[in-house]
Amino acid sequence: MEQKKILIITYYWPPAGGPGVQRWLKFAKYLPDFGWKPVIFTPENPSYPLLDESLIAEVPEDIEIIRTKIWEPYQLAEKLNKSNKKFKAGQFDVGENQSWKSKLSIWVRGNFFIPDARVFWVKPSVKFLEKYLKENKIDTIVTSGPPHSLHLIGLSLKNKFSKLKWIADFRDPWTEISYYKHLKLTKSSDKKHRQLESAVFKNADIVLATSYTDAENFRKGGANAVCITNGFDESDSGKKTEAKNSKTFILSYIGVLEQLRNPENLWKVLNELVKENIEFAKHFSLKFAGRIDDKILASLESSALKNHIINLGYLTHARAVEEMQNSDILLITNFPDESSKGIIPGKIFEYLASGKQILSFGPDKADVDKILQETYAGKHFRYQDSDAVKQFILEKFEFWKNGNLSENTRHIEQFSRRNLTKKLTEIL
Repeated sequence: MEQKKILIITYYWPPAGGPGVQRWLKFAKYLPDFGWKPVIFTPENPSYPLLDESLIAEVPEDIEIIRTKIWEPYQLAEKLNKSNKKFKAGQFDVGENQSWKSKLSIWVRGNFFIPDARVFWVKPSVKFLEKYLKENKIDTIVTSGPPHSLHLIGLSLKNKFSKLKWIADFRDPWTEISYYKHLKLTKSSDKKHRQLESAVFKNADIVLATSYTDAENFRKGGANAVCITNGFDESDSGKKTEAKNSKTFILSYIGVLEQLRNPENLWKVLNELVKENIEFAKHFSLKFAGRIDDKILASLESSALKNHIINLGYLTHARAVEEMQNSDILLITNFPDESSKGIIPGKIFEYLASGKQILSFGPDKADVDKILQETYAGKHFRYQDSDAVKQFILEKFEFWKNGNLSENTRHIEQFSRRNLTKKLTEIL
């Protein structure tokens, strides 16, 4: 049987680094298993904020990749002000950290480049793909954003080929994303952003979201929205290893820890435990692998936890996975405000793949909480919780001491990249 063809329009493709590139790279890897042949359309000369050459090895050998030139004003903006490099990754200086150049650049970014600075790729791409679609049989197209300007390519093609099936994939929201309010938009610019978003929601056959809350919000905006989360790839997760040091009860944080997601109550609880509980103090270690904010580290090193800290610094992905497996509890933190309850950090899926217990902090009724309850993989707390956190850690410590801290997670296979691809093909 002949495979159906799916055209994936994506800005991020290896050697781009970061979580954004992984989603469609993994879908492309597993789509042929379910009767779909992916074709990738991506810029020839993009301006990526992060590079990861190792991902090139993951691109399927026989995949068709079409590249066309893009003009984007970032090179120009970076000459004006080096901190403009952050904008490509959706990061901004805020408050007192903003220079007049930053303010000007943000104002230009929000009001002149709608929806974003990759908008100059839209018209030439539509022109090129119009011809390509007439000459090649494509069953479905996918546009993946951010950059959300790529959805405008889908919108134009849908208007020209009404029978063409179009999936608009939102790895992050558009007007609901946290930095949207920092764009210093005029009323007319804000209106234009919202009108374009609404047109995408209403014209795409399916709008994909990466979290349950985002899907719900997109439906309120008129979209036929479905959630397919990110996930873990069994081939990345390596073989599960037995903990190397069974004499140590290890709580680990893997990744970047910044001040806005600092679980101060957890440090307070751990301080109390090492002071009150001789047995706990004898065995406990707090391990960091990644970049930890200097102020957080300084504060921990001037507390009773000082002699319990192992700081490994930045590690390769393979080593980070190894450290997950050589831990007993894995810590994950999200922003505390309610507007962040739909954020599902990609790291949680690798945590799940390790089979270890997860201790999570974030807003009430968060999507992460739903995943942890479904998989029996740990517990989610609000930042102000103390007693319940203490109880959770002590309970896990007792299990560990008695050799019963076993891997009893369930239903995690639904988050494997292969099964998520299967879910995508059922939608297709």
